Amino acid sequence: MISRLACAVQGLGGWRRRLLLVALGVLATLALAPYYLVVLLVPALTGLLWLIAAAETRRAAFGAGWWFGVGHCGLGYYWISHSLTVDAARHGWLVPIAVVGFAAAFGLYPAVAAWALDALRRFRARAGGGATGAVGGGTVLAFAGIWVLTEWLRGWLFTGFPWNLLGTAWAFSDAMIQPAALAGIYGLSLATVAAAAAPATLAHPAGGRTRWAPAVLAVLLIASLFVYGTIRLDDAARETAFVKDVRLRLVQPNIDQKTKWRNELRAGHVDRQREMSLKPPAAGRPGPTHVIWAETAAPYILNRQPGLIAALADAAPVSGALVTGSLRVEAAGEGEPRVYNSLFVIEPSGRVAAQYDKAHLVPLGEYVPFYEWLGFLKVTVGRGNFTPGPGLVTLDIRGLPPAVPLICYEVIFPGAVVPREGPRPRWLLNVTNDAWFGTSAGPHQHFAAARFRAVEEGLPLVRVANTGISAIVDPFGRVAASLGLGQSGVIDGGLPAALETLPLFARVGNALALLLAGLSLVLGGFLIGRSRQ
Repeated sequence: MISRLACAVQGLGGWRRRLLLVALGVLATLALAPYYLVVLLVPALTGLLWLIAAAETRRAAFGAGWWFGVGHCGLGYYWISHSLTVDAARHGWLVPIAVVGFAAAFGLYPAVAAWALDALRRFRARAGGGATGAVGGGTVLAFAGIWVLTEWLRGWLFTGFPWNLLGTAWAFSDAMIQPAALAGIYGLSLATVAAAAAPATLAHPAGGRTRWAPAVLAVLLIASLFVYGTIRLDDAARETAFVKDVRLRLVQPNIDQKTKWRNELRAGHVDRQREMSLKPPAAGRPGPTHVIWAETAAPYILNRQPGLIAALADAAPVSGALVTGSLRVEAAGEGEPRVYNSLFVIEPSGRVAAQYDKAHLVPLGEYVPFYEWLGFLKVTVGRGNFTPGPGLVTLDIRGLPPAVPLICYEVIFPGAVVPREGPRPRWLLNVTNDAWFGTSAGPHQHFAAARFRAVEEGLPLVRVANTGISAIVDPFGRVAASLGLGQSGVIDGGLPAALETLPLFARVGNALALLLAGLSLVLGGFLIGRSRQ
């Protein structure tokens, strides 16, 4: 029956084939946040492999990957267009262009993966002969390795966008995200792709072990990852502790992006957040030692507002500080002033004790290449591009362990959230403003990616978002406290302690995952020749 299904799928042509590929890409996205229908990765990647194997030319294989990518990225990134509706009069006309454009552009990565797999299969077929339409274990291994390598390329080409990596499909399970402590999210993606694509071999004409072994091994692989994660969490119950004498208050005001920067409303937004910061704690619970606001929570150029800084200092607990996002401007001689997306640490005395300037800016959001001609594409407030900061820093905040601030999507880059030099931080602070994307899938996907950084680095993560999702996450990626998307309120909670023993990933970074992906590709290519596919 499976062989007949494979033949039917491979026999499709024209628009039916393209429509099926788009649908398979959509299924792959439904495995990710906020849907988490992980089982759909099996038909998605199995069907994709069958269609790549049936491609008559490399161009056809490239097309198969691209149409799959259009469906996958179209649903996966549709939420980006929501930012264009904030100022619909200026940018609304770009919505359909953005949806189609992002799907078409990011669909090139699966297209390259499909092309590379087809090229490898054809090379091995010339060397060893055999039918090109069958899918064996070698093809599955090679495909998993190639897929992860293209995910990694997406993470740094053109400033990088490692969003919706397939390994994040497991973010719903505390146990299944633990392997990221070893090989990171790319390593988990490798295992996920290999396991989900393995059933493609059930249609192999050779039958016997050639047909069943990859699927059986896939089940054993996923089961092994779950067992490892469960054991690691059992140990975590004895290891996890909270930092003494630290009580955080995370402020999530849920301010609509359309009104956030309106001159007549800005002061009210700040006053509201000050009131939330000063709200008495629940009965019997200690008050906060530190208050944290979201990205650009103070919608002003804060370093030019000494009166506002003094007002914000009133919301800083006596023993700690208020941490808030805002803009910062520096004069630049005769040129345009430099504008930074910044984080400020304000003590009760009114002193700005520390600050951080965002280093990894969002393309089209915070900067536009060739601004003189394409400046109309910039969706954030103000003229001109933002200026990137010098890079990651470790902040010393009174009463807190050393922290690494990460503004918005700086948190999504695996292996790039901790400074390479200086003392190691003890926690990650991510402030963001996902109000740009409403109640779409985007904020859920953002939060899922952020949790993996905690597991990889063995560091707790504190995340404060204007409209959600705000949360305190322990170094095992478990959510200790959270406030959902579209809600207004505060989170009062402790700061989990960092792990004393560094996870393997924190020592070697992405190197292990890339090595495993390369070995998977090489071994897969070898097996393709041996099986005479």
